[in-house]
Amino acid sequence: VQLQASGGGLVQPGGSLRLSCGASGFRLDRYIIGWFRQAPGKEREGVSCISSGAGSTYYADSVKGRFTISRDNAKKTVYLQMNSLKPEDTAVYYCAADGPHPEGVTVVAGLDPNDYDYWGQGTLVTVSS
Repeated sequence: VQLQASGGGLVQPGGSLRLSCGASGFRLDRYIIGWFRQAPGKEREGVSCISSGAGSTYYADSVKGRFTISRDNAKKTVYLQMNSLKPEDTAVYYCAADGPHPEGVTVVAGLDPNDYDYWGQGTLVTVSS
Protein backbone atom coordinates (compact mmCIF):
# COMPACT_ATOMS: atom_id res chain seq x y z
CA VAL A 1 0.00 0.00 0.00
CA GLN A 2 1.52 3.27 -1.11
CA LEU A 3 0.07 6.75 -1.05
CA GLN A 4 1.46 9.92 -2.58
CA ALA A 5 0.03 13.36 -1.89
CA SER A 6 0.61 16.23 -4.29
CA GLY A 7 -0.80 19.56 -5.34
CA GLY A 8 0.27 21.83 -2.50
CA GLY A 9 1.61 25.30 -3.03
CA LEU A 10 1.30 28.96 -2.20
CA VAL A 11 -2.12 30.56 -2.62
CA GLN A 12 -3.66 33.85 -1.57
CA PRO A 13 -6.49 33.98 0.96
CA GLY A 14 -9.76 33.23 -0.77
CA GLY A 15 -8.04 31.13 -3.40
CA SER A 16 -8.32 27.47 -4.29
CA LEU A 17 -6.12 24.42 -4.55
CA ARG A 18 -6.78 20.79 -5.39
CA LEU A 19 -4.74 18.14 -3.65
CA SER A 20 -4.36 14.65 -5.07
CA CYS A 21 -3.65 11.41 -3.26
CA GLY A 22 -2.39 8.75 -5.65
CA ALA A 23 -2.76 5.14 -4.53
CA SER A 24 -0.80 2.12 -5.64
CA GLY A 25 -0.72 -1.48 -4.56
CA PHE A 26 -4.34 -1.68 -3.49
CA ARG A 27 -7.92 -1.30 -4.65
CA LEU A 28 -8.99 2.18 -3.68
CA ASP A 29 -12.66 1.50 -2.97
CA ARG A 30 -11.80 -1.12 -0.35
CA TYR A 31 -10.15 1.49 1.83
CA ILE A 32 -11.21 4.51 3.81
CA ILE A 33 -9.08 7.45 2.69
CA GLY A 34 -8.55 10.44 4.93
CA TRP A 35 -6.92 13.82 4.58
CA PHE A 36 -5.11 15.23 7.58
CA ARG A 37 -3.05 18.34 8.18
CA GLN A 38 -0.41 19.49 10.60
CA ALA A 39 0.52 23.10 11.15
CA PRO A 40 3.81 24.08 12.80
CA GLY A 41 3.68 23.50 16.53
CA LYS A 42 0.26 21.86 16.37
CA GLU A 43 -1.03 18.32 16.46
CA ARG A 44 -2.11 16.52 13.34
CA GLU A 45 -5.82 17.01 12.74
CA GLY A 46 -8.34 15.33 10.51
CA VAL A 47 -9.78 17.33 7.63
CA SER A 48 -11.96 14.96 5.62
CA CYS A 49 -12.44 11.30 4.78
CA ILE A 50 -14.25 9.15 2.25
CA SER A 51 -15.58 5.73 3.09
CA SER A 52 -14.89 2.46 1.37
CA GLY A 53 -17.63 1.14 -0.89
CA ALA A 54 -20.17 3.86 -1.62
CA GLY A 55 -17.80 6.73 -0.88
CA SER A 56 -19.64 8.52 1.88
CA THR A 57 -17.89 11.70 2.91
CA TYR A 58 -17.18 13.43 6.19
CA TYR A 59 -15.67 16.81 7.01
CA ALA A 60 -14.25 18.58 10.00
CA ASP A 61 -16.33 21.58 11.02
CA SER A 62 -13.45 23.91 10.22
CA VAL A 63 -13.57 23.03 6.50
CA LYS A 64 -17.22 22.12 5.97
CA GLY A 65 -18.66 23.99 3.02
CA ARG A 66 -15.22 24.94 1.71
CA PHE A 67 -13.49 21.61 1.05
CA THR A 68 -14.74 18.69 -1.04
CA ILE A 69 -13.31 15.18 -1.05
CA SER A 70 -13.86 12.87 -4.01
CA ARG A 71 -12.56 9.59 -5.36
CA ASP A 72 -11.76 8.36 -8.87
CA ASN A 73 -11.44 4.59 -8.67
CA ALA A 74 -10.22 4.25 -12.26
CA LYS A 75 -7.43 6.75 -11.70
CA LYS A 76 -6.79 5.39 -8.19
CA THR A 77 -6.79 8.92 -6.86
CA VAL A 78 -8.58 10.77 -4.08
CA TYR A 79 -8.89 14.52 -4.41
CA LEU A 80 -9.35 17.30 -1.91
CA GLN A 81 -10.73 20.43 -3.52
CA MET A 82 -10.05 23.36 -1.23
CA ASN A 83 -11.89 26.63 -1.85
CA SER A 84 -12.07 29.89 0.07
CA LEU A 85 -8.74 29.16 1.66
CA LYS A 86 -7.78 30.96 4.85
CA PRO A 87 -4.38 31.59 6.42
CA GLU A 88 -5.31 29.11 9.15
CA ASP A 89 -5.49 26.37 6.51
CA THR A 90 -1.72 26.62 6.17
CA ALA A 91 -0.23 23.23 7.01
CA VAL A 92 1.37 20.12 5.64
CA TYR A 93 -1.42 17.95 4.28
CA TYR A 94 -1.25 14.16 4.39
CA CYS A 95 -3.45 11.43 3.00
CA ALA A 96 -3.88 8.14 4.81
CA ALA A 97 -5.67 4.83 4.32
CA ASP A 98 -7.49 2.37 6.54
CA GLY A 99 -8.30 -1.11 5.30
CA PRO A 100 -8.78 -3.30 3.44
CA HIS A 101 -12.52 -3.64 4.01
CA PRO A 102 -14.81 -6.17 2.34
CA GLU A 103 -15.57 -5.50 -1.32
CA GLY A 104 -18.72 -3.50 -1.87
CA VAL A 105 -19.18 -2.71 1.81
CA THR A 106 -19.35 0.88 2.99
CA VAL A 107 -17.26 1.31 6.09
CA VAL A 108 -17.04 4.76 7.57
CA ALA A 109 -14.44 6.12 9.91
CA GLY A 110 -13.81 9.30 11.76
CA LEU A 111 -10.86 11.60 11.63
CA ASP A 112 -8.72 10.09 14.34
CA PRO A 113 -5.24 9.62 12.87
CA ASN A 114 -4.79 6.52 15.03
CA ASP A 115 -7.45 4.72 12.98
CA TYR A 116 -5.38 4.90 9.79
CA ASP A 117 -2.70 2.36 8.99
CA TYR A 118 -0.98 3.74 5.92
CA TRP A 119 0.35 7.24 5.34
CA GLY A 120 1.77 9.11 2.42
CA GLN A 121 4.31 11.90 2.54
CA GLY A 122 2.87 15.34 3.02
CA THR A 123 2.38 18.26 0.68
CA LEU A 124 2.72 21.82 1.95
CA VAL A 125 -0.13 24.28 1.57
CA THR A 126 0.63 27.91 2.38
CA VAL A 127 -2.17 30.48 2.39
CA SER A 128 -0.70 33.94 2.50
CA SER A 129 -0.91 37.29 0.78
